[in-house]
Amino acid sequence: MTLRELILSVDADRYADNLLYQELLKVKPEYGSNRRIEVKMLNGNIVVTNAHVGSLGDIITYRIVVATELKISNSQLLDAILKEMSSDGFTDVEETNFLTEMTNLQKAKIVR
Repeated sequence: MTLRELILSVDADRYADNLLYQELLKVKPEYGSNRRIEVKMLNGNIVVTNAHVGSLGDIITYRIVVATELKISNSQLLDAILKEMSSDGFTDVEETNFLTEMTNLQKAKIVR
């Protein structure tokens, strides 16, 4: 499943106040990618890796690989990924800056 498919599979009302979720829901996929977001359990914590963002349009195309021993719901999985993408939470200013930067497709193309 891709991040986009995961986003579409959860109850949108639960994430009504989450701006990152709202932006991910609206963004159009940019380039297909063979990159993967990896999710596993380490020392009793859910660990998400490879969730660093070039652009939101890119990351929603990433496949999600969950360790076979990890049994979590789609909502728990999305919560962990959103937490990792937001560096464990944004201030209001940081969130605005992040979303402005990550929706600037011209900048993302230059970075690529």
